[in-house]
Amino acid sequence: MKSRQLIGRLWATGPRRRGAVLATAAAVAAMAAPALGAGTAAAHVVRRDALHGVVTIGASVSLSGDFSATGKTTEQGYQAFQTWANEHGGILGHKVVFKFLSDGSSPTQVTTDYQKLITVTHVNFLVGPYSTLLTKPASEVANRYHMALVEGIGGGPSVFEAGLHNVFDVSASAVYQGISFAKWVAKVYKPQPVAYAAITTPFNEPIVTGIKNYLDSKGFTTAVYKVYPLETADFTPIASAIAATHAKIVAIGSQPPDGEGLIKDFVSSGYNPTVLFEVSGPDQGTGFVKAVGKQNTTGVMWPNTWYPGANEGVVNTEMEKILEKEIHVKSVSLLSANMAEAFSAAQTLREAVDHIKSLTNAKLIAYMHSSKAKFTSVQGPVCFKSTGQNACATPFVFQWQHSKQLQVLPSTAAGSSKVMNPKPKWGQSKY
Repeated sequence: MKSRQLIGRLWATGPRRRGAVLATAAAVAAMAAPALGAGTAAAHVVRRDALHGVVTIGASVSLSGDFSATGKTTEQGYQAFQTWANEHGGILGHKVVFKFLSDGSSPTQVTTDYQKLITVTHVNFLVGPYSTLLTKPASEVANRYHMALVEGIGGGPSVFEAGLHNVFDVSASAVYQGISFAKWVAKVYKPQPVAYAAITTPFNEPIVTGIKNYLDSKGFTTAVYKVYPLETADFTPIASAIAATHAKIVAIGSQPPDGEGLIKDFVSSGYNPTVLFEVSGPDQGTGFVKAVGKQNTTGVMWPNTWYPGANEGVVNTEMEKILEKEIHVKSVSLLSANMAEAFSAAQTLREAVDHIKSLTNAKLIAYMHSSKAKFTSVQGPVCFKSTGQNACATPFVFQWQHSKQLQVLPSTAAGSSKVMNPKPKWGQSKY
């Protein structure tokens, strides 16, 4: 009891002193707590009421603006990690508490948010916001204060081209996201016109550009390539331009609103492409189903590193159960991939901190860049290039098939189901 009272008194002395207390107490907790089995990142089994002290993790999330829907699912992923971590010993025996600020989907506000989290809230660690657009300025602020930024939803080239040493993306980066799909198209189809469209964000457009460049090299041609700004609200002209080409293969660099809007316009016009690939939208689970209708989901494909029911060990199952309970979804098949991406970022951060047994960001950055640093997340293996990109990520492609999200590419990967090709006509899939 005396040792607990001592920790309590020291904890109240301020953030700098607090870090020293955590580091000392953490080393004791790390030696005393029994380790879990493989796949749990050496988590420590500690009852909730035995956790002492607090480790704070800061994140800016988009609760309004263009990214409000996906910003909310990002927040839910972090909250699920907080629940899971505190059920498994927190971080170094300390309770995990997230500190959230809302950025309104604004790069200017996200800069303000991360500066406040660092200088006013004095968080111990930082995780990323939603989108490359917001991750880039967030990483710059973190770098200014010599803090790591671990993220899972900001993999556009501009994040890594900045040459910062402190940003770590646990998901497959944009330059790799579409390659499995492009290779499959080139293998299954003869060269023909392909219709492309992309929203002008630093993540979505590069994926479609990568697909186009690969297919161009294989003799495919471009039926149309429509580029549209983030603030676009009427997608009918874009959908009409694509439909007018009668292209069988369509690849769209979408966010959820435009991805959903374009499908609804395709349905209403009777345009039925044989292959439809969207960067984001189909991965949003229940949000996508509600937007386009269950009968219009089957056959739609998208890239990612996770899907509901993914075979990534006990932690993934536990995460899904937590999310089902906390956000009241009827089935894990309706969960958003953003949740797993956010969870993976915090999960990787925890594994690294547990390894170095320190709350020092400089040590964290050095370790995550080391060749020995390999992690296991609910999305799969994680290891980092010097740029901060995940060198161990596999660029999977998923497909809705009869109300389920299934991994289909690469076809040789463990757990892959057969691609449903061609996509059934809208409204004609069976359940």
